[in-house]
Amino acid sequence: MKDYEEITSFLGEWGPFQKVIFLLLSLSSIPNGYVGMAMIFLADIPPHRCRVPQLNFSGFGLDLNYSIPLQEVKGEIILSRCTRFKEQVDSATGFGNETEGCLDGWEFSKEQYRSTIVTEWDLVCGNAWKAPFTVTIFFFGVLSGSFLSGIISDRYGRRFIFFATLALQTVFSILQAAANSWELFCALYFIVGMGQIANYCAAFILGSELLIRNVRINFASLGVSICYAIGYTALPMFAWFIRSWRILLIALSVPGFLYIPLWWYIPESPRWLLSQGRVKEAEDIIRAAARKNGITPPDVIFKPEDCKQLMENENKESQRLYTWLDLIKTTNIRNITLISIIIWIVISMTYYGMSLNTPNMDGDPYFNCLVAASSEFLGYGSIWLFIRYTPRRFTLPFTMILSGTLLLIIKFIPQDMHVLSLTLVMIGKTGVTGAFGFLYLYGTELFPTVVRNMALGATSMASRVGSTVSPYIAYMGTYNKILPYILMGGTTVIAGVLSLLLPETKGEQLPEFINQVKPLRCMGMHQASRDGQRQKGNAQVGNEVNNIQE
Repeated sequence: MKDYEEITSFLGEWGPFQKVIFLLLSLSSIPNGYVGMAMIFLADIPPHRCRVPQLNFSGFGLDLNYSIPLQEVKGEIILSRCTRFKEQVDSATGFGNETEGCLDGWEFSKEQYRSTIVTEWDLVCGNAWKAPFTVTIFFFGVLSGSFLSGIISDRYGRRFIFFATLALQTVFSILQAAANSWELFCALYFIVGMGQIANYCAAFILGSELLIRNVRINFASLGVSICYAIGYTALPMFAWFIRSWRILLIALSVPGFLYIPLWWYIPESPRWLLSQGRVKEAEDIIRAAARKNGITPPDVIFKPEDCKQLMENENKESQRLYTWLDLIKTTNIRNITLISIIIWIVISMTYYGMSLNTPNMDGDPYFNCLVAASSEFLGYGSIWLFIRYTPRRFTLPFTMILSGTLLLIIKFIPQDMHVLSLTLVMIGKTGVTGAFGFLYLYGTELFPTVVRNMALGATSMASRVGSTVSPYIAYMGTYNKILPYILMGGTTVIAGVLSLLLPETKGEQLPEFINQVKPLRCMGMHQASRDGQRQKGNAQVGNEVNNIQE
């Protein structure tokens, strides 16, 4: 029996059809790059202080020192953000020494932004938790989308889900711009999060099934990732020119409509059609691809016996009895699963924590975000070279330990050396970005075929725990700019050291069954030592027996 790639090999690997699919599906990831990261600017917290109706004064001035106490934030003395002096009629200044909350609301600086969701709904002081929680709501949507996208895609097809989630993400992002309350904004953002990850996964799966061999690897490691980075890079450029959060959100959402023509260029996955028994539709797509490539297809592409085998292979997962418990069934796979989950959580937390923390860094937030986004190109490009030329066991520990160490060093950098601090942060982010992209490949090589999809789903879902925590780590930076780097750097170094235990997989045959999963390196060395001692003992016994016989 021939497999799918052998049957369709006559198409070639890199013809016009493959080039169009590679380009269009990669470009579809551009909006995903700025949808989640948009909160860097949408929810940034401008300088603010209590509104004092008694003063016919707007802005920040010396007269405010009589009505608002001072506080220290990040080593700088500023007007208190959340308290003011109580009015006292018999006082020369009109205010006493007792303080109270901002009963009349807040005055926000408009130097950086015309408006953000923070200024729109006063998400400061007692409501300050709502700003990072808004991002957490988005990541809860991502978590839900991660769980549901695979199920829906298997049922209704890759192409349908790809375009449906693209429309969902675009339309609900526009509706967010019209939200008249924080609660409605969060509800819509949850749906946007579901659409964002589901669209990314659908594009990834569709490209992986339409493309073959080396082209598929380049699509997964470079095509989608680089276009994601392009979208991320476009964000600070949009935000620089548009300082109102509602208009910015609309400007970021409208480009989604440019993808409507893709409906006529991106076909359904023939693999999925075969798994559903829709052989004629699959053949029609293959023949259309052959015409685009200038190739004459055979009269019969999928023979009956091949179709039967292909459908059995595609549907085999649904017939298996493997469950989530199989990920901890044996010592080897249990160790791999637990370590993988820890690494995924830490890398996700650090990646999103560093991205969302850019407004808290010294210097211009737009420039910082642009540099952070640009580091993604270096990260993905570097990891592509690592994948080709270095062992797996070197790549992951090196990138994580290097990134974590650089983040920890920031604590010892003098405050006036902003450029050096920014450089260390961006090099660290480059490493974390590369490690994030590398995990998908490493995961497919560590886990056996019978539970591979399940294992990747479990570890990917676990990473959302890290991403939901990341907004609060970034929020710490509004009060102490060093603390987020200590937390992210320390946990990343620990996870990097832990990754040294994972086995080498480069150039080796993928495991098919659970009993073929490799042990951790320390356990493998211990087992090899025991085997060596056992063989040595057997040899000694054999020699003694030979001596006795002689």
